[in-house]
Amino acid sequence: MSASITNVADLSDRSIMGDDRLVRTSRVAYVVAVISLIAAAFVAWKQNDPHGLAMIWLQNGIFVLTLSLGAFFFVMVQHITNAGWAVAIRRIAEAQAANLTWIWVLFLVPMFWLLITNREWNGFGHGLAIIWPWADMAHLTEHSPAEGAIVAHKTAFLNPTFFMIRACFYFAFWALATRWFLSTSRRQDQTGDATLSTKMRYAAAPCLILFALTSTFAAVDWIMSLSPAWFSTMFGIYFFAGTCAGGFSIIAIGCLRLQAMGYLRGVITAEHYQDIGKMIWAFGIVFWAYIAFSQYMLIWYGNLPEETVWFLARQIGDWAWVSVALLLGHFIIPFLFFISRWMKRWRGTLAFGALWMLAFAWIDIYWLVMPVVPHDVATFTTYDALASAYATTSTGLGNPLNYLMLVGFIGLSIGSATGRLSRGSVLCRRDPRLNESLQFENI
Repeated sequence: MSASITNVADLSDRSIMGDDRLVRTSRVAYVVAVISLIAAAFVAWKQNDPHGLAMIWLQNGIFVLTLSLGAFFFVMVQHITNAGWAVAIRRIAEAQAANLTWIWVLFLVPMFWLLITNREWNGFGHGLAIIWPWADMAHLTEHSPAEGAIVAHKTAFLNPTFFMIRACFYFAFWALATRWFLSTSRRQDQTGDATLSTKMRYAAAPCLILFALTSTFAAVDWIMSLSPAWFSTMFGIYFFAGTCAGGFSIIAIGCLRLQAMGYLRGVITAEHYQDIGKMIWAFGIVFWAYIAFSQYMLIWYGNLPEETVWFLARQIGDWAWVSVALLLGHFIIPFLFFISRWMKRWRGTLAFGALWMLAFAWIDIYWLVMPVVPHDVATFTTYDALASAYATTSTGLGNPLNYLMLVGFIGLSIGSATGRLSRGSVLCRRDPRLNESLQFENI
């Protein structure tokens, strides 16, 4: 028999209601976050590298954002498919997704500050150009005429005003949608109204369409336009696969941690963990690798200089080792690790695998954001000449600022999600499909 049959679900308040245990966890997470961010500010002051600080802020901000976007997608896909198995774990995903109600602060406040002050950054241009070179076309054209000529045709889309309008729209949709799904789910906890499940299922369809559009355009705006002359029509779906890798992994870790604290005893079983593991394996590993390979293969086959230079920048110096590490750590090793059903059902191995995927989801974002395409790349006649000239290129992974800011942002994310869970039930306790979820058994 499966664990879902032999285990008895504990639906007492001690098992399903948030209390001081989560409050304490939230406070600890916030304290760690504040200490880490203060330390990060000190290190940034000592380093005196505004561009480096801005890039590390962007990379870690996007990583924490993907964790909530992945959880948001998880919530919507469970509703639209009317999936009963996920009811036992859906509240954890809803709480993580609801971080999108405040994550905009990490992005919009610094962006608006850069835009309004329009300060000149030595070597990078004015305002937003410290991160996105297209934001100061005069500076870009002066220092890289060929790139400037290409980007000049994109200014109707790539300009600071429209860029900020789009960013506000993305965050407004994400914040309002995730807040509505969580509040509606909690209202069902109180009323037991089964029609609320139908409303959420109907709302999930248009929300999924808007999710696809906003996440794709956000990936183009904030990551792809870092190299504004480069483009890939597959970049949005690649970014989506990355959000699944991180978002589904953080849901698995949240479930495991809550049960370790004494919540959801007998509610979440090995059956549920196996399905979470399946989703990590399918979306975050196999689908990610398929899209990554397809994007690389098509650009390699096309052999167009304006496309291939993006990958060249990730194959020179120490970046070559990061590219190899992603191939091994984001695909080959976890593919083999998770392919067995037992690795997904055992809590220890699932926890290890989920943490592993979180680490490589972070490295993936780092690999997308940090490399710089050499401005003189067109002057080299062979790849070997380029690789030799840039053989000493460093990845910057040893910079402690990377990890201080990561811990700070993760601490804010955990503190917010656990604090939200502490203020109500950690289980969708009156969802009409709850009994189906409690009896769920894999075939």
